[in-house]
This record gives sequence, structure tokens and C-alpha cells, in this order.
Amino acid sequence: MPGGMRYLTGSVPVLAGLLLAATASSARGAECKGIEFPQHSRLDGSDLALNGLGLRKATFLKVNVYVAALYVVRPSHEARALLESTGPDELILHFVRSVGADDLRKGWAEGFARNAQTELPALQARIAQLQAWMSDVKAGQRLSFVRRPGAGVQVDVNGTVKGVIAGDDFSRAFLSIWLGATPPNAELKDGLLGGACG
Repeated sequence: MPGGMRYLTGSVPVLAGLLLAATASSARGAECKGIEFPQHSRLDGSDLALNGLGLRKATFLKVNVYVAALYVVRPSHEARALLESTGPDELILHFVRSVGADDLRKGWAEGFARNAQTELPALQARIAQLQAWMSDVKAGQRLSFVRRPGAGVQVDVNGTVKGVIAGDDFSRAFLSIWLGATPPNAELKDGLLGGACG
């Protein structure tokens, strides 16, 4: 028994060290291309977990444009489960290079056309609203999109809330730009689904 007590007592510092290391790792969060995101976020009283980080690459030169982070209530590796989720979620795009408003608008238009073709007629007016809120984005700035079931998508441009685009149909179609059958680049979708970023 005394020997057992000495073993347990000696284990306390080891266990404490492991707990501290785990806590520190959680506090550091996840990183992609030098951009860090916390593992958890709070939204409307819900705890959202980081589902994954993805890297947007553009043109045949594979130029890095932004790091995307997806926070969800119930993490999943399945795109369909995330698209059909009834919980709130948040998509954050942290830009690593400057992008003009016209290029952003072009990207949205192409994304909807590729992944929500059949819904386009019903979405056109709301896509136009999203386009109208876009402005030039500099490296280091962020776009944030909060999906709220029954309400729609709240659009935030570098810390300024522009408004909410109504409709669960719009919110699903919007998220499908990244999680649909034809994302901007395959690595981006894979990263948001929990794979490696980049």
C-alpha cells in the first residue's frame, strides 16, 4: 500500500502537466498558413465547435486568397449533414491577400451558379443584396457569415454588420458554395470538413 501511495502521489505532477498541456493546446486553437482560430465560439447562447479550416486557392498559379473557418453546433465530416443542420453556424473568411469588390462579386456569382443552379431563380434578388454589400477587402481583414435557422444569413464585412439575408433556402445555397459538389477548390472543402488545411 505505501508503495502504491508513492506511485499515485508521483503521478499527480504528471497528470497536472498533461491537463495543462491539453488546456494550452485547446486555448491555442487551430492554425492554417499562420492564421489562428479558437477551437470554440459562442453564438446566440450556443457553443460552436471549429469543424475545420480550409485554404482558398485561385487561378492556375494556386495563389492563396483566404483561410476559411467553419464553426458548427455538431461537427461532422459529411457535407450534407452540415448543409442540412438546423443549428446555427458561422463561416469566417480571413483574407491573406487583398481582393477587390468586383472579384468578390464574381466569386459569389460563380459559386451559386455551380452549386445551387436549380435554386437560382428564387435566389437572384437576395444574391444581388449580398453583392451590394461587398467592398474591397485588404489582407488581414475578414468576412463573416452567421447562419441562423429560420432567419437567414447575417453578413459582416470586417466587423461591420451589413444586415441579414432571409431564408433557410438562401443559407443552405450559400454554404453550398464551399461544401457543395463544385467548391472553389477541393482543398478548401476538404479542410472545412476536418481535413488538412492547404
